[in-house]
Amino acid sequence: MTGPAPAPARAGRLRRWAAEVALGARLALTGGREGLLRTALTAVGVGLGVAVLLLSVSVPVMLDARSDRTAARDDDRWGGDDVTPGDTTVLTLNISTSYRGQGIRGRLVRPDGEHPVLPPGVRALPPRGTMLVSPALRDLLASPEGALLRDRMPGKVSGTIGKAGLAGPSELAYYAVRDDLAFGQPQVQRIDGYGSRGVQDPLDPFLLMLVVVIFVVLLMPVAMFVAAATRFGGEQRDRRLAAVRLVGADGGMTRRIAAGEAVVSATLGLLVGGLFFLAGRQFVEMFEVARLSVYRTDVRPPLPLLALLVVSVPLAALAMSLVALRRVVVEPLGVVRRAAARTRRRLWWRLLTPVAGVALLVPLTGRRGDFNPWQAVAGVSLVLLGVALLLPWVFDRVVGRLGAAGGLSWQMAVRRLQLSGGSSVRAVGAIAVAAAGTIALQMLFAAAEAEYTKDTGQDTTRVQAVTTVTMSGLSAVTDTAGLDARLKAAGATSVSTYRREMLHQGEDVYVEIAVADCTVLRELAELDRCADGDAFLLERPELAGQEVTTGEQFEHAWTVPAGARTAKARPGPYGRADIGLLVTPSVAPAPRAEPAFVSYVGLTPGDPDAEERLRNAGMAINPTMDVTVLRSRAVDTTFAGIRRGLFAGATVTLLLVGLSLLVGTVEQLRERRRTLAALVAFGTRRSTMGWSVLWQTLVPVALGLLLATALGLGLGGLLLATVDVPFHADLAGIAVVCGIAGGVVLLVTAASLPALWRLMRPDGLRFE
Repeated sequence: MTGPAPAPARAGRLRRWAAEVALGARLALTGGREGLLRTALTAVGVGLGVAVLLLSVSVPVMLDARSDRTAARDDDRWGGDDVTPGDTTVLTLNISTSYRGQGIRGRLVRPDGEHPVLPPGVRALPPRGTMLVSPALRDLLASPEGALLRDRMPGKVSGTIGKAGLAGPSELAYYAVRDDLAFGQPQVQRIDGYGSRGVQDPLDPFLLMLVVVIFVVLLMPVAMFVAAATRFGGEQRDRRLAAVRLVGADGGMTRRIAAGEAVVSATLGLLVGGLFFLAGRQFVEMFEVARLSVYRTDVRPPLPLLALLVVSVPLAALAMSLVALRRVVVEPLGVVRRAAARTRRRLWWRLLTPVAGVALLVPLTGRRGDFNPWQAVAGVSLVLLGVALLLPWVFDRVVGRLGAAGGLSWQMAVRRLQLSGGSSVRAVGAIAVAAAGTIALQMLFAAAEAEYTKDTGQDTTRVQAVTTVTMSGLSAVTDTAGLDARLKAAGATSVSTYRREMLHQGEDVYVEIAVADCTVLRELAELDRCADGDAFLLERPELAGQEVTTGEQFEHAWTVPAGARTAKARPGPYGRADIGLLVTPSVAPAPRAEPAFVSYVGLTPGDPDAEERLRNAGMAINPTMDVTVLRSRAVDTTFAGIRRGLFAGATVTLLLVGLSLLVGTVEQLRERRRTLAALVAFGTRRSTMGWSVLWQTLVPVALGLLLATALGLGLGGLLLATVDVPFHADLAGIAVVCGIAGGVVLLVTAASLPALWRLMRPDGLRFE
């Protein structure tokens, strides 16, 4: 019976193992030009992936920082108690607008005392007739692009708003002082401080599932790229390990040397990734993604996730290195790969991962409003990981059966894939995972498109905009004629304005009244005849001749004309009929002290600035005027933001995946440079070599896409069942995904051709 090894023996073994690992580390750093090039290639590859992962895990911190700043400047106090005026209180009016699709946050303020509270980012209120603006708005106003917007602004620029008062560096915002603001005017509030808790409504379950899947789909290929990058230069490393065997190293020592080399390369990759991340962060304020911008100080990964990344990348490199060595016999004077017949990849354990993912997702089906997002993350991740695990098995089965038929370039490509296709599969794995996830996302988005993109019912053929305004002390005009004149002067092709009143009778009878001449009333109802003094009931005909109340607080008595005739309402521009009573001016109730007017406005078709001139006119008439440009279709704003974020993230992921494939292709060419040079020396055409490279890239990608389509459709069906939506395959989306992947293959092949031509020179036959 053998007892445990003595403590000195164990200590000696640990020291020996540490020395062997240290030898691997030294080989990575001092292994000659080729060794250093391989280490640098791995470090850059891992660094790129790590930089993207650091950026990705920083997204929640970025959004929280934006949310904190917007909550700190919040001045919405509707529904709260009235604030007593004092030395620090201010009156504020929200006059936000938009300009060519960009939102502009605007506020008019008037201090009640000498020491008014100030919003974040503002040291002092601007002088009368001037305004404080965000740096982005300042630059826009100073550019030719902002010439039309300058007419809408309440004054000249006298200063800028600080970072603390802006959601991001690209936000357009301004503050201006207006002395004629008064409490009681429409939309004017009195506040004694800024800030709120920033509580947001929970995300719709369907949109939450979209966000979950998007993050998994975008990050899985990046993680796979990092893992694949740790194996760059694998064949050359195996040959060097054979040289180590020649001087007496056994199998265990060889593995420990390889582990030391892999961990050092991955650690260098972490450092390079950190440098890439810090360098890229300096330029983040120059870009706007999905209409969101952040300050560089917002881009910081959470410490727990940062620690996890620092630990997991070297461990992943170690695991990849040891797993790869299991399929290679390293012997002195060479590397002998195991025969395919004796190393057939097993299928059963590869199926465990996607089966486990399906098992996690199936219990979530039919629970549209109640599911655990972390369970969904785990399920989707396991199914997508199954694509990467099943691809090598499918590759071996298919490529092993490819015959010798075909042209010379095809035969060369097939033979190369049969001998050493592992590196090709590793590079293509990220594309397959991205394709499977994208197909599932396409199915989700097709369902979401129908749910969150709807016809508005607005009739854009009659008029193109509707304005609504309540006249007050801020108004430049006070009647229909003045309003029409201002709007027509702004370029409106037609204007139909009516005064809006409201009548009340009994407990629950409220009817909207439109007061206008007959020309305008015919826009609101089908009238056979009309003259001044007429009235028309579009609903509740029993009100004719009855006494009702009107006014701001329904304080004025008024009698509905007894001769009011019934008429059929015409749907308004919004697609519905809201008005119940039409009256001409001579029989109308007395106007309120602050009357409200609605205008139907026609705009010149094809004039992109017509909307902006209308908004300029609205700001001049009354800063509270609401200008609504009609749209036949509307997209939910949250859904639209998620879609823009997906496109931005997919672009980064696609670039990284394409780079991974390119680096893998160039790596294979470098390791075969003597073979390539020899083939050319024997008369092989360059075009044949180029086609061979294309086939070597295309075959693994095609197999990966077939597998990705099958698993992507299954995953998409499960996700649709999770949000209780019937299965529907988005064939057009699948075709687009496959087309993009094919385009990536062509671009990678074209980008690798210069390296191929260079490696086919006669000096490639030289070998030391």
